[in-house]
Amino acid sequence: MRPTLFLKKHHHSHDVCSPVSLYICAHGRVVGRYKQRQVVNKESISVFDIFKIGVGPSSSHTLGPWRAALRFIDTLQQRGIGKVQHVRVLLYGSLAKTGKGHGTDVAVILGLCGEDPVTYDVNEITPRINQITAEKHLLLGKAATIPFDPATDITFLFTETLPYHPNALTFLCSMTDGSEIAETYYSIGGGFVVKEGEEGGGSGQFVQLPYPIERAEYLLEACKKTGLSISGVVMENEKTWRSEPETREGVLRIWHTMRDCIYRGCHIGGILPGGLNVVRRASTLNKKLLGNNTYQTWDEWLQLIRSGGQSFRYTIDWVSCFALAVNEENASFSRVVTAPTNGASGVIPAVLQYFIAFCDGYDDDKIVRFLLTASEIGSIFKKGATLSAAMGGCQAEIGVSSSMAAAALTEALGGSVEQCLQAGEIAMEHHLGLTCDPIGGLVQVPCIERNTMGAIKAIMASQLALQSNPGEARVSLDNVVNTMYETALDMNHKYKETAEGGLAVQVPLGLSEC
Repeated sequence: MRPTLFLKKHHHSHDVCSPVSLYICAHGRVVGRYKQRQVVNKESISVFDIFKIGVGPSSSHTLGPWRAALRFIDTLQQRGIGKVQHVRVLLYGSLAKTGKGHGTDVAVILGLCGEDPVTYDVNEITPRINQITAEKHLLLGKAATIPFDPATDITFLFTETLPYHPNALTFLCSMTDGSEIAETYYSIGGGFVVKEGEEGGGSGQFVQLPYPIERAEYLLEACKKTGLSISGVVMENEKTWRSEPETREGVLRIWHTMRDCIYRGCHIGGILPGGLNVVRRASTLNKKLLGNNTYQTWDEWLQLIRSGGQSFRYTIDWVSCFALAVNEENASFSRVVTAPTNGASGVIPAVLQYFIAFCDGYDDDKIVRFLLTASEIGSIFKKGATLSAAMGGCQAEIGVSSSMAAAALTEALGGSVEQCLQAGEIAMEHHLGLTCDPIGGLVQVPCIERNTMGAIKAIMASQLALQSNPGEARVSLDNVVNTMYETALDMNHKYKETAEGGLAVQVPLGLSEC
């Protein structure tokens, strides 16, 4: 049982790829494309949509498919999960081409098992997958044991792409009463998942916010009208979903997850999994920078970092170390925060840790404001462009995260709203056209180092904005959002998370497990 694909044009006016119409041949291969005027998505996006706690290495290829599988389990529970006879999964496009390296198959299996990516013990992932592979059975939704062989029940359709988005997967289910269920989902970047026929992907697409913001100019208008900072406007919008204390608690939980990931990554050495044999560097750099000093907790570690001074070289080394630590953890199927994606999960934590360690930012209120500001910039990019590397290349991941971090740091350091938006613009402007060409389909090379570059660019963009007059700027944040989107449309598909171009084909390393 496979969804039929017809030779026709498909129009979707409600997703980040709505301006793209694809011509699909009988076998699903993309054979043409034309552009339409960009349509800004008007969904309501919460800070907790932009920042999600999950498991690496990819938000769109790991967390998204995992969440899609959980949604499919909800459907099966409504239809009677005890009547399920067989389940198959079809992975299309980018999910197929780099799915093994990104752990898409692993994520789908765990989702079908009903496990929560926020709380599931990452140390149990490999043993669980090995057990299912060996026994060829899984406990569907923690309720019904069914036969399931990952080798035959997960199909990688390398040459087929569905028109709505390059990251597509279909769940096919046969029931004991002879009925069949088929649902298709799209992982549209940053862990956002859209079911065929739905809109948006946020937590409250139809919620009326006091300050609806689709563009940076609307954000600036809201701030001028209310006298609030960017983070202040975001907090007012968040009150639509929950109380301010609840939002603060949740945002601090996000930070604590980031903090723990940095600390953990700075103290684990060895080789990253996947067959590329990349050596982890954060722990070595951490030891080099701290010398023979000893400590037992994150706070003691922070004090030692601060005691080393604030020279340019020392500071840059630490920013790089923080970013490396997070993304080495991400590459190891560890727990990270999408910020706004897993592939770019090291940028914002590294810049926030820099703010805490070197700018006297160790204060809960400052941390909350930092992350609220960052989330709004990410939301603007999500609505006006894309957060998906499969759609826009790495400019949609590292570029967006750098822009988010730059704006957040600027507000945290006392910058005006205009300076925050200028910082976000500067950061993205210098990531335009950045390709996504992971070697072996793994989120390792060049992905990990790119997070260090994105973090450093964010800090530099913030400093430039703080020393500038935004009124003299010739490029707005909205200009650069639109430009990033147009660049994404023009970018060759080889450079959009397919591992078919760039470094992915220039570095023949003979991978053992990709």
